[in-house]
Amino acid sequence: MAGMTSEQRVAVIAERLLASLGMELVEIESRREGRVQVLCLYVDKPGGVNLDDCADVSRELSLILDVEDVVPESYQLEVSSPGLNRPLTKEADYHRYLGRLAKIKTRVLSPDDKGNMRKTFLGELLGFVDGSVRMKLKEGQTASIPLTGIAKANLEFE
Repeated sequence: MAGMTSEQRVAVIAERLLASLGMELVEIESRREGRVQVLCLYVDKPGGVNLDDCADVSRELSLILDVEDVVPESYQLEVSSPGLNRPLTKEADYHRYLGRLAKIKTRVLSPDDKGNMRKTFLGELLGFVDGSVRMKLKEGQTASIPLTGIAKANLEFE
């Protein structure tokens, strides 16, 4: 794992641990609070995670990170569910949440299928085809949004 940041090393270790527990790493965030680095891991599994799942992951991951000295400074580990507005970060997310309401924000103005330029798309996920997310927008038209152009995507509470 040479050449990787501590956040990347934590992600690799967390993904391995989570896979053994039937979970997945949705997102990892790193921020500073004073002199402490805070690592926030958002984890999920089919049917959702509960408080015990998060506590188990936190306990096991903390042991591994401390033994392997992955984070060279003082850190605080937080493990949580991604919540109702779960981020969509991978191609598999768009397949898994087919038919669900989502909001996608693009890096640059992008057209819907009627040629309207926009940066925010709100609608039902129709699938993932040729590197693009297909959506039926609230206004009725559809859109194809290249995964590489997505700045942020989340499920929306219905």
